[in-house]
Amino acid sequence: MNDQRSAAEPAAAAVAVPEAVTALEGTGRSWADRRAALAPIALVVAGGLSVQFGSAVAALLMPKAGALGVVTLRLAAAALILLVVCRPKLRGHSRADWGTVLAFGLAMGGMNTLFYLALDRIPLGIAVTLEVLGPLALSVFASRRLINVLWAGLALVGVVLLGGGGFDRLDPLGAAFALGAGAMWAAYIVFSARTGRRFPQADGLALAMVVAAVLSLPLGIIESGAKLTVPSTVALGAAVAVLSSVLPYTLELMALRRLPAPTFAVMMSLEPAIAAGAGFLILDQALSTTDALAIALVIGASIGAVRSRSGSAPRREA
Repeated sequence: MNDQRSAAEPAAAAVAVPEAVTALEGTGRSWADRRAALAPIALVVAGGLSVQFGSAVAALLMPKAGALGVVTLRLAAAALILLVVCRPKLRGHSRADWGTVLAFGLAMGGMNTLFYLALDRIPLGIAVTLEVLGPLALSVFASRRLINVLWAGLALVGVVLLGGGGFDRLDPLGAAFALGAGAMWAAYIVFSARTGRRFPQADGLALAMVVAAVLSLPLGIIESGAKLTVPSTVALGAAVAVLSSVLPYTLELMALRRLPAPTFAVMMSLEPAIAAGAGFLILDQALSTTDALAIALVIGASIGAVRSRSGSAPRREA
């Protein structure tokens, strides 16, 4: 009842005092503006949650299908879904276009394969933290500003903390896989942009996903064989594909239409924290205080590098 009275009082005031109408309309517009501003941010957060919880589901699937088998299921299912949805045209493309798609597919396949191999050996939050060093390095090198040496040093401190001074408490091969996935992620970013300029809408992504799936298929068959045909395994693999590829791509594409690229990049830097949360909730992977501090340092370095780069570069008008 109190809520109903408080809601009715401004309306009555608006009838009695004409100036109140303008004030109420201004309040309504400001609330609508806030909602419009928060909507793309919510989409990015939802995309990050989808990716990392999809990775957690993939980790649960690995005992049944193996790391390489999960990669094959994810990429094959995602390629099939994107082909059906996008229906990319195969004609009218130059040799350079196909070369770009091939490189994009190689980067995508390598990134997923190395990341899942890392996820099979080290906790999800740590794997994503090491992986994000690839895009961070790309941002630092692309900006060519002295301040980014500080961000690189901050990230290095975080990595040293994660490794306990020498990676002796982490599986060294798992850490190497995660760092390799980061390098492939940087290549993925470069060739994703080039593919987007050469192909309309998501056609290039769909074709690159097919390349990645074809490349991963022999590895998955060798490791898992007939396990890939078990209905429950296939269903979980399809769920991973939707959570880790199709849904986040759709959400991020919607967000980028209304969100500045630098803001988007800063928010993507928060993925190690989201991954740590997913690992804790689904995989029971608790982090030590040192691990949490290390992840925070890498996130801070990534945000700092992105913001300094966006501040030095002229804004590109849409």
